[in-house]
Amino acid sequence: MTTPAKPGLRPANPNFSSGPCAKRPGWSVEALTKAALGRSHRAKIGKAKLEQAIELTREILQVPAGYRIGIVPASDTGAVEMALWSLLGERGVDMVAWESFGSGWITDVVKQLKLADVRRFEAAYGELADLAKVDFDRDVVFTWNGTTSGVRVPNGDFIPADRKGLTICDATSAAFAQRLDFEKLDVVTFSWQKVLGGEGAHGMLILSPRAVERLETYKPAWPLPKIFRLTSGGKLIEGIFKGETINTPSMLCVEDYLDALHWAKSIGGLEGLIARADANAAVLDRFVDASPWLGHLAVDPATRSNTSVCLTFTDPDVASLDADAQAAFAKGIVSALDKEGVAYDIGSYRDAPTGLRIWCGATVETSDLEALLPWLDWAFATQKASLRAAA
Repeated sequence: MTTPAKPGLRPANPNFSSGPCAKRPGWSVEALTKAALGRSHRAKIGKAKLEQAIELTREILQVPAGYRIGIVPASDTGAVEMALWSLLGERGVDMVAWESFGSGWITDVVKQLKLADVRRFEAAYGELADLAKVDFDRDVVFTWNGTTSGVRVPNGDFIPADRKGLTICDATSAAFAQRLDFEKLDVVTFSWQKVLGGEGAHGMLILSPRAVERLETYKPAWPLPKIFRLTSGGKLIEGIFKGETINTPSMLCVEDYLDALHWAKSIGGLEGLIARADANAAVLDRFVDASPWLGHLAVDPATRSNTSVCLTFTDPDVASLDADAQAAFAKGIVSALDKEGVAYDIGSYRDAPTGLRIWCGATVETSDLEALLPWLDWAFATQKASLRAAA
């Protein structure tokens, strides 16, 4: 194989990381000049900005009026843990996973909470767990979009409207890029640094009326640290869902989230965000279809993510390598693209099969993905030539 010349066109923005993700187009630090720095988050100006963040989140995500939206500590992880520790234990729970973060929630429930009645439904990377076996008379915990596998649920049709249990959904790489069926979801969590490209450390917790009822009628058998407490005296702490955060938020990060929300609104809200992510994923999909060396990790096209697109090597010479050699080959591609400044942070997740993971969320420009494609071919051909030379 002859190594091709380097492509002439480079992505204007080489940030294709799956988290923290690229900032919105045109972003600069000037967007943060109105941040309430040096002010208390409980002061009028601070609370007003936190309330606005909640209101805009509701508007853009089209969250039903009866659902509470809160800003909580510790990113999406903190939001999920709050839900698990505060809500589970009242009835049996079905844990559903097909990638590393879903598997992590299983570990927490089984080994940390040590619940007695837990059923596990797991699938290999690239596949979706058998959702037909899930019992929604029990509580159910799942990810909407598998950030590390590129596999998502196609919709919420698998969840019955008359369920007796609660559905707890980690939606961090789906919110703002995929349509969440809130009527089927009792807890939804995500973080600012995913689809909207915000800053880290802050999580969002959305509760249905059914989840609130559980909180006010069920008390877990284990103690809850302050950072997890959503009730006081058996009643929901309503202030959490009105901008009165449990701990001190970064008002700089709040301003950045507000900037991203305003941008989202300017491009057509949820519909505009989904359209951008779909267009980006379609660019990669066409490339993969035409590529002799690359394939999708997600087996079923209906379950392929439009945000965290995970790719595998299908070239026979590479696919026949042992695991360590494949990992070295992938690292060579990632390093070459990083060195050229055309793509950063596109290696597969550490627990996932060897390959590439390219973020296609709404803050990524389609033109940048199109400019990246010839570089992917170049990097692969370069590594393949090195592989042959070493043989």
